[in-house]
Amino acid sequence: MRIIYSEDHRLHFPQAELSGGQFVTPFERPSRVEYVLNRLRQRKLTDIFTPDPVDMAPVQALLDPGYLTFLQTAWDEWKAAGMAGEIIAANVPARSMHMDRIPENIDGKVGYYCHASETAMTQGTWAAALSSVASAQTAQRHVAAGADSAFALCRPPGHHATADQYGGYCFINNAAVVAQMFRDSGANRVAILDIDFHHGNGTQTIFYDRADVMFASLHGAPQESYPYYLGYADETGKGAGEGSNLNYPMTAGTGYDVWAKALDDAIGKIMAWGADALVVSLGVDAYKEDPISFFKLESDDFTDAGRRIGRMKLPAVFCMEGGYAIEAVGVNTVNVLEGFKDA
Repeated sequence: MRIIYSEDHRLHFPQAELSGGQFVTPFERPSRVEYVLNRLRQRKLTDIFTPDPVDMAPVQALLDPGYLTFLQTAWDEWKAAGMAGEIIAANVPARSMHMDRIPENIDGKVGYYCHASETAMTQGTWAAALSSVASAQTAQRHVAAGADSAFALCRPPGHHATADQYGGYCFINNAAVVAQMFRDSGANRVAILDIDFHHGNGTQTIFYDRADVMFASLHGAPQESYPYYLGYADETGKGAGEGSNLNYPMTAGTGYDVWAKALDDAIGKIMAWGADALVVSLGVDAYKEDPISFFKLESDDFTDAGRRIGRMKLPAVFCMEGGYAIEAVGVNTVNVLEGFKDA
């Protein structure tokens, strides 16, 4: 399996995250990549490449142009306004406020384009986000050219990013871009299987009214976990997309027996739907010791999950998402990939 990643991920390293009413070292930090790379090398998975230059065309096809301009210029505007620290949203449009008018002041603009204030931006965030989506794109090209699978070690992750908002550590939705590229390269139907603990709200919203991309997400119940306001089982799609959105919310303490049944159901529905290609949002924060999640999966369970996904026999691109039990993130991620290859 070819692995794609860029050292430019290091350019994004906020020094603080707002969590539990205090500033802490971000859970999503550069060392996550190092643990995954070290485990890949330990397991002799050394077919590792840097990405091709980013192709903005599929990104622009999915994302709001004003949002892309914001991501590119936010740091310079922030500093020009005299802001001393990193970019953190402090003001957001709430109910009864205008959602259709974009402020000119950068502080207001940040709040308009952000849906979760735990996510800070730095001088290098835009470059890192581009390198992340470039890794995903390169993985997709590899599979579109005939390989059975590829792993994009994306950082920052992507599945919480919508067409016009960032949050949940995500800025550009890598999995969505890969799905669009599969469609553009000839796949009639593309499935996105999101096994990250947190609901892929960004991916859902991007494809909610489309019939050509199915989204299936296994995640913590939204009444109990981030992103809180999306991810209920009755969200099944809209218009042409009705029936193409599958949510499997599960409560605190969920173990692998329940989780695996949800995975099997999602796999069965994806196969019955007739997917030609698969994108896996590979988060491993369903692990029992993850600090910001509440499922109880063991490391060996990720191997079995990968094996079940591999039995689908679909060309697949894996895009790295979450997983914040730092010392276990490499083992759990590689377990999924090895299980997939062994199916």
